[in-house]
Amino acid sequence: MSMIKISHLDNVAVNSETGHKIALCDIKAGERVIKYGFCIGIATEDIKSGDSVHTHNIKTALSVRSEYEYHPKECALKPLAPDTVEAYVREDGSVGVRNDIWIIPTVGCINGTARRLAELTGAIALTHPYGCSQLGGDHATTQKILCGLVNHPNAGGVLVLGLGCENNNLGEFKKVLGGVNPDRVKFLNAQDFDDEIAEGLRLIAQLKEYTSGFKRQSVPVSKLKIGLKCGGSDGFSGITANPAIGRLADRVIAMGGACVLTEVPEMFGAETILMDRCESKDVFDKTVSLINNFKDYFVAHNQVIYENPSPGNKAGGISTLEEKSLGCTQKGGSSPVTDVLDYGDTVTKPGLNLLNGPGNDMVAVTNLTACGCQIILFSTGRGTPLGAPVPTVKVATNSSIASKKSGWIDFNTGEIINGRDIDDDFFEYVKRVANGELTCSERNGYREIAIFKDGVTL
Repeated sequence: MSMIKISHLDNVAVNSETGHKIALCDIKAGERVIKYGFCIGIATEDIKSGDSVHTHNIKTALSVRSEYEYHPKECALKPLAPDTVEAYVREDGSVGVRNDIWIIPTVGCINGTARRLAELTGAIALTHPYGCSQLGGDHATTQKILCGLVNHPNAGGVLVLGLGCENNNLGEFKKVLGGVNPDRVKFLNAQDFDDEIAEGLRLIAQLKEYTSGFKRQSVPVSKLKIGLKCGGSDGFSGITANPAIGRLADRVIAMGGACVLTEVPEMFGAETILMDRCESKDVFDKTVSLINNFKDYFVAHNQVIYENPSPGNKAGGISTLEEKSLGCTQKGGSSPVTDVLDYGDTVTKPGLNLLNGPGNDMVAVTNLTACGCQIILFSTGRGTPLGAPVPTVKVATNSSIASKKSGWIDFNTGEIINGRDIDDDFFEYVKRVANGELTCSERNGYREIAIFKDGVTL
């Protein structure tokens, strides 16, 4: 049985075949269990050297709220020579890696019409169940996310499809959206037309004519904004895929680009690593608020903050939230944290950005899309077919899932276990995606959105 020891400080190692942990020495009840060089939990009983270490003999060490001090670490990256991709430059200077037409409903009642128009035209319908019967913050959140989608540069053209009687009717939504290019964004209120399908077809034909004027051209990698996400993590996530994504993120950032890390609950237990990389005290303070406010959200709903990992995570060898977080945050590489964004904000600064939002896969990929990411790198050890509106690169943590689910998986990092250096191949693959190569989720037609909800439904 081959074992992987990640840090010289660790008192557990990882089985290279299963991803589960084995004690490297005797661990007394109450002592810390160390992986990645950090505490991933407390032993609940005496553990003998060679014993399995998992949920039956380890528990979380997380507390509800913590006090933090700023201990900045030098983590500036050495600039890299610029590289380029072939992408679409929009009239406002933003850059898209796709030239799609998106149909965005203002309300869930019109989803069927959106899907029918998509089937007839080849446009992409981004359906959701919200836009009416929402109060206060939830209503505003829905509008904010939809605005981010309307303004996304991967959409060469957008049809905003309304019903007419919803809270988020076109008149109200336009107030939040602000000015748009009428050639790029069309509006259709279905109740205003005898045949809304015919009118939709007419408007989408106009959008197709407009988008046909855009051609790919060379742009610097610094124009890329890459979303960082994981789902269905396993014991290999923090050893293979997530570190590989982190190294790619560092590469993009060193060329002047931006990367965005979200899933705040999956920072719990690893947050101080990110805090020490904040480029200023102001960014540190925002990161502290990001963490503590999300913990308060759990508490306000009478939930413990460590209600994680999922059953699939545990089956894959992850025992506690700290262990999951220490693996998850490696997607952020070693770059300085340059900004902290609220849910629905747009990324504007190069470097590593932290984005407020939950870990739920559909909500997170929508959040990353709405903030302006043109591509999402999504690591998985268990496998998932989920796709965002933007290209969603599924990065396998192990070769078994890459082989078993070749229709889901785009890139395999499992060979890292065998000593293979995949970094250049991975970077070149992501460039090809930026240049137009379709991901599995795109070829399958899998594009989903979900919006965070925390309020009353009328």
